[in-house]
Amino acid sequence: MARLGENRYGKSRVRLSRITRHADHHDFNEWTVEVLLQGDFETSFTEADNSKILPTDTMKNTVYSVARASTAATIEEFAVELGDYLLNNNAQVGKASVEIQEKAWERMEIDGTPESTTFKLAGPELNTVLAVREKGSPWSITSGIDGLVILKTTKSAFTGYIKDKLTTLKPATDRIFGTRATATWQYATVSPDYATVRARVLAALLREFAAHHSMSVQHTLFDMGKAALAAAPEIARITLAMPNLHHLPADLTPFGQDNPNHIFVPIDEPHGYIEATIER
Repeated sequence: MARLGENRYGKSRVRLSRITRHADHHDFNEWTVEVLLQGDFETSFTEADNSKILPTDTMKNTVYSVARASTAATIEEFAVELGDYLLNNNAQVGKASVEIQEKAWERMEIDGTPESTTFKLAGPELNTVLAVREKGSPWSITSGIDGLVILKTTKSAFTGYIKDKLTTLKPATDRIFGTRATATWQYATVSPDYATVRARVLAALLREFAAHHSMSVQHTLFDMGKAALAAAPEIARITLAMPNLHHLPADLTPFGQDNPNHIFVPIDEPHGYIEATIER
């Protein structure tokens, strides 16, 4: 005997670019959207009955159609619009999940003056949102930043750790600290100014990372989370994942040379991985 357990389906990696044309400048966004639906779909699995299935190709078209009519300024607002449309127009759907990644396009400056219609990619990081709602319930919004690559060349140490017969790592009092950080946060208020909160969270994370005298990744991660909570009272908690991007001192002794913390070998595999949630 077999029975159907929890299930969902949808459309992934729907890519969308948008130009918002103002009288004196343009805004540009590039998003990748995933839509997943849960609901009354059991017979499509168990009886080959597609009568309650909204084609995933239709979901793709819905992304573009809702975007055409949308006035959303942020990925959070668009995720809610898109999810509400799917829930309101499909009686068989009980729950919608919308996930969006946004590339970090920013306005280019030429000789210190912002260019009205020209943009450059700020970095590899992505702005993210996961919006989830069941019919009859409010939206749950989780915003974030994925792939924030940051590094500092000093104010980082690692000493005082456990040493057993398998420990070969040497203590470091002045090392490179690099990471590809991911941050996600949930809100304590309803319908905050998402763009303002995102800007304040990112600024606080970067400021604290730069200034912090780190005794470990854990130490810095916690203080970065505290700084984000202080900067954005609209958020209830923040989760940070910070894998180490190691830069190991190169051994130059075979060449008769010293290495006063000058030449390093960058490696990212294997790497340490530290994750924690900081809450109010």
